[in-house]
Amino acid sequence: MDIAIIVVYLSAMLLFGWWGKKKSANSADFLVAGRRLGPALYTGTLCAVVIGGASTVGGVGLGYRYGMAGMWLVVAVATGVLLLSLIFSPRLQKLGIYTVGDMLRLRYGVEGTRASGILMAIYTLMLCVSSTVAYATIFRVLFDLGQAQSVILGGAIVVFYSSVGGMWAITLTDMVQFIVKTIGIFALMLPFTWSRAGGFDGITDRLGDEVFDITSIGWASIVTYFVVYTLGILIGQDVWQRVFTARSPRVARWGGTAAGVYCVLYGIAGAAIGTASAVLIPNAEASDDVYADVAAQILPVGIAGLVLAGAVAAMMSTASGALIATATVCRNDIAPFVKTLLGRPSHGDEIDDTEQDVHGNRVYIIVTGVLAVGLSILINDVVGAITIAYDVLVGGLFVPIVGGLVWKRANGAGAIAAMVGGLIATVTALLLVDDILDVMPVYVGLGTSLFLYVVVSLTTAPTQEPVRQEWKMRSSGRHNGSAMNSNVADTRPTAVES
Repeated sequence: MDIAIIVVYLSAMLLFGWWGKKKSANSADFLVAGRRLGPALYTGTLCAVVIGGASTVGGVGLGYRYGMAGMWLVVAVATGVLLLSLIFSPRLQKLGIYTVGDMLRLRYGVEGTRASGILMAIYTLMLCVSSTVAYATIFRVLFDLGQAQSVILGGAIVVFYSSVGGMWAITLTDMVQFIVKTIGIFALMLPFTWSRAGGFDGITDRLGDEVFDITSIGWASIVTYFVVYTLGILIGQDVWQRVFTARSPRVARWGGTAAGVYCVLYGIAGAAIGTASAVLIPNAEASDDVYADVAAQILPVGIAGLVLAGAVAAMMSTASGALIATATVCRNDIAPFVKTLLGRPSHGDEIDDTEQDVHGNRVYIIVTGVLAVGLSILINDVVGAITIAYDVLVGGLFVPIVGGLVWKRANGAGAIAAMVGGLIATVTALLLVDDILDVMPVYVGLGTSLFLYVVVSLTTAPTQEPVRQEWKMRSSGRHNGSAMNSNVADTRPTAVES
């Protein structure tokens, strides 16, 4: 029965992909769901993309090891969602763009900022790889497959519905995944594990009061989570691309706020499940296996299938969001940048809103999807890989992105200096540390990037007035025909989109 539930769930993902194809008439539909998601769909899809395997399986594993202090990783993610939603997302949503690189070029008026796409693509690709490896472990147990076969099975499903239906299909599958993992965590795993463990008193008697000390994981780890994950969420293409799907700044702000609150509750629930699991399965070989072990050993047949489907849902939603983000960045930022370096015109490669362009977007998703599947088979140290990706992303891009949104005097020279200097400093520091999880490289990269950003911006000419005026106009939500091929689709929502 458990296997049958997973098979039905995977089949539904394929059907939603095919259904989403009918709604993807142009690039705005395919890449940002026509920019017209209402509060319910927007909140659900944002929750789905930020709550992945690290927050679900990893969050329960941290709760198993550290008690309720294991909630901090997901709380750090939630903090990033809340800050982005309350401070930046309304302004970003008004810009009518597709990528972080679009924002940098629009803000600074410098083609060199396209290079940001390379760093962003590394981050989103590794995010996709980590999620693919995570759900492949569940397929391996359920279907008795090898690692490579499990990766190919799951990867083929994600690539299919993402490439066929684009963001509309991903949004629909995200809503199903959001519902499934919400039921799995809050309605099934939490009450079952706490009841079997004897509730608060039973857990305290077996494990002691220290499991409810929310600082037992150590302040160094807590700070690391906030520096890496909160800042990463603030500037990640996978999250920004969801912001661009909102039909209005109001939806982006308050739908995102609701998603942030949900993430906080999700983190607390995951830590609580892990804490109870320490009573039920005291000698688990690996903390990241606890989620699946509890489902298999503690939960009744059928319910275990729903819980495992919830884990798969969390991982697939993150994988599909990261996949379409990688493809969008490769096509809109990296390909034109490479052609510029080769002395060839690149304007024809930017995204427009023709049916032919939808086909091009599908090709990019398929190619990047095959690359992600290949890397998922080859890479063993996924935690190390995703940590490096986050370090590079934050160290190289956080300052020029956020600085461009809050500091008017900043210019393109300062942004490029910050990107290059922050990247070099971060990579150099990574080569010098003994522990790949050490947060020191991020601090070095951020400090170097901020110093160069301020000094170079103040000692070079300000951004040209036409660029500043275009940025001001776009930031207010006004668009014209010359605006970077980022045409805004009709924003009037239908009943189902609302």
